[in-house]
Amino acid sequence: MNSGTGKYERLLIRCAMLEPVPTVVAHPCEETALAGAIEAGQKRLIAPILVGPAARIEQIARSEGISLNNAEIIDTPHSRASAAKAVELVRAGRAELLMKGSLHTDELLGAVVASGTGLRTGRRISHVFIMDVPTYHKLLIVTDAAINIAPTLEDKADICQNAIDLAIGLGLRNPKVAVLAAVETVTSRMPATIDAAALCKMADRGQITGATFDGPLAFDNAISRQAADIKKIHSTVAGDPDIVLAPDLEAGNILAKQLIYLAQADSAGLVLGARVPIILTSRSDNVRSRIASCGVAMLAAHARHEVLVGA
Repeated sequence: MNSGTGKYERLLIRCAMLEPVPTVVAHPCEETALAGAIEAGQKRLIAPILVGPAARIEQIARSEGISLNNAEIIDTPHSRASAAKAVELVRAGRAELLMKGSLHTDELLGAVVASGTGLRTGRRISHVFIMDVPTYHKLLIVTDAAINIAPTLEDKADICQNAIDLAIGLGLRNPKVAVLAAVETVTSRMPATIDAAALCKMADRGQITGATFDGPLAFDNAISRQAADIKKIHSTVAGDPDIVLAPDLEAGNILAKQLIYLAQADSAGLVLGARVPIILTSRSDNVRSRIASCGVAMLAAHARHEVLVGA
């Protein structure tokens, strides 16, 4: 993590005041995936239930010096069985979070969206990166960079609402959403600008709730108040967004990876819109990123629990 910014550190301090969340870890059959889950358990972010080939998990733990600390292991023969069993345990109420191990994302999400046995709700499933960017003054949520390839307007409304609900769960009041496009003017030649304008009006009409919107905004005037002033854009969002909505997956994915690899941002990854938050890390993520993802998911799970109790 970027120790100089303290953004993730403040988040993890909040986590220290909460109870660890029961979490099913699907197929942690690689050193980083297993170590990340176990370390998150040791930090009392999650209470991991490991689902995968038991002999393989135990062998990795021995060879890498990872203490399983009597962690519960549920034996499955292969990755697809691990995904199915993990989802089954969530449906049975054994866990409030689902965490991806070393299996492929499509294997896990295939079990999540399976008709009749999955974890779907009425909301579109989407992905968020929670980014700690050294050059930005607060955490930045980037969505969607991993699931919805070419989202429709209605998909984008759900994607926004998922991110807004997460931001509120992280303690933000009235988060600011910048709807990105290549330009800040509305034109029929760029459909993303029309979607952006429509999303802002949907927020005005209460079809999306809990946030302040502006768009279309190009990335420079979304992130930089100075750039917005130069272009005479009068906006409470410009220069201060909590959430940026990409026009499609390719743009979101490129943006997130640029922030990680060029701006040295730390990232946490979650899938939202299912029955429980899903900790979706990349196989290339280090243990620190996995810990950050668990911390964000823990706060989201506790916020969701408070809403359910309040209801």
